Amino acid sequence: MQHLIGRRLPDLDLPSTDGFTFNPSTANGTFVIFCFPYTGRPDVPNPPDWDNIPGAHGSTPQAQAFSMRYEEFKKLGIKVFGLSFQDSEWQKEFVARTKLAISLLSDHERRFSNGLGLPTFKAGTEDFLHRITLISKEGLITHVRYPIARPENDAAETMRMMKLSAS
Repeated sequence: MQHLIGRRLPDLDLPSTDGFTFNPSTANGTFVIFCFPYTGRPDVPNPPDWDNIPGAHGSTPQAQAFSMRYEEFKKLGIKVFGLSFQDSEWQKEFVARTKLAISLLSDHERRFSNGLGLPTFKAGTEDFLHRITLISKEGLITHVRYPIARPENDAAETMRMMKLSAS
């Protein structure tokens, strides 16, 4: 995935759980987009064979870890977003239930992920994003974290990477 470094993010408006749209190509400043496959809901079964797919679980701990480090990223002037194929309504329920301090972006139409050729996997008949974290400055990808073996550590590792690159 290192071939993504230096590429401009797709020029499109992504719906956000904060009620606005976000265009990653034209966004100013530095930001992180951590891509994740799926967040579950109480009383809704996971996709077929979810428990048997390596790396499928972990989206909630990953999102919560980024949320817990929100102020630390903010102090460095870095905006943080999560992104998945789930629609905004599904994501809004997740943000409210887990009290996330960050916004999630919906790539329900898969235009962002297809524009970059991001890796996916199947569960049943549906496609899901592999975990990948993109760091961008002024709409250009500067760093990529992939693969992400321990989703709960992604925020800490991303912060470490950002501090090292700033020094």
